[in-house]
Amino acid sequence: MTATTETPVTRKAPRPRADALRNRERIVAAAREMFTEFGPEVPLDEIARRAGVGNATVYRNFPDRDALVREVVCSVMDRTVQAAEQALNETGDAFEALERFAHTAADERISALCPMISSTFDQSHSDLEEARRRAESLVAQLMDRAREAGQLRDDVEYGDLMVGVAQLSRPPAGTACMSADRFVHRHLQLFLDGMRAPAPSVLRGSAVTVEDLRR
Repeated sequence: MTATTETPVTRKAPRPRADALRNRERIVAAAREMFTEFGPEVPLDEIARRAGVGNATVYRNFPDRDALVREVVCSVMDRTVQAAEQALNETGDAFEALERFAHTAADERISALCPMISSTFDQSHSDLEEARRRAESLVAQLMDRAREAGQLRDDVEYGDLMVGVAQLSRPPAGTACMSADRFVHRHLQLFLDGMRAPAPSVLRGSAVTVEDLRR
């Protein structure tokens, strides 16, 4: 009898169930809201309660706080990148594209990311690095296009835009997040108008670059 060798069957990893994906999305959305309102140290039990899931579901998706914070940061950065991509592809006016990105970034509350990125987890994690690189590249394209069109002043850089958006979308001390929302886009537009060319004044100091933000 001749021995036969069976070819091993390669099995695909099962796709996550739709309800499992929805639960994960609810957890990330609830965490984003609560991190913005209360900071990254908010109890995970409270996040589970707001998401409408059990504690076990949170830990099944995110084994520790760092994993959840990282997912929130990356998801916000991904949505901001999508806004930049849409602005590049859909808007003929270069400065209008830059404005659209800035207002979307404010809606995503990127100001809440700053303390989380600096104090909560490894900044060199591959997921975070990839999301950051994409965001920096696309925003640079937006700014370069506006500058080439003669609409963006020459003495501003990526860091100037992102610091402005972050500062203006951060609620004042002692003010609830939601009550300050009605001012954000008004003041952000005032800031953006100040970035237009021709520049009406000379800025103090030097332009804030990506490297400056990382120091």
